[in-house]
Amino acid sequence: MKRSSGNTSKEDALMQLQRYCAYQDRCHSEVRSKLLSLKIYGDHLEEIISELVKDGFLDEERYARAYVRGKFKNNKWGKQKILQGLKQKQIGHYLLQSAIMEIDDREYVDTLVNILHQKIKMIPPGPNTLRRNKLVQYAVGRGYEMPMVLKLTESMF
Repeated sequence: MKRSSGNTSKEDALMQLQRYCAYQDRCHSEVRSKLLSLKIYGDHLEEIISELVKDGFLDEERYARAYVRGKFKNNKWGKQKILQGLKQKQIGHYLLQSAIMEIDDREYVDTLVNILHQKIKMIPPGPNTLRRNKLVQYAVGRGYEMPMVLKLTESMF
């Protein structure tokens, strides 16, 4: 077997990365990091990534859509936090905008309302202004947009 500049052959690395990508959707930056950790560099790295894309193991759009659905449905994150997470994964602007469309607007507002109602029960009694500020800070910290949060919290006090 022909070795790349590291310890792992190109063929072994390809098989490892196929398993890595089959287990869970991955983005290009994660795959690149994994290959670098296997000491695969240069042309071999690019050839493996191309092969993974060609064979359907690596699909940035599929990854972005799955990321958006997962972070919204499971973690109840707002769009701002989700977009920030995708940017950290070096997902392109077009895919960011396309993937964020996975979130249904009605479901988004309903989720925010539920989060606000759950959180307000945990905020100790006190002046309404202070309670509202804590509620707003919490929702914005979870990635929800300030104008939407302000509008919804206004009706709660």
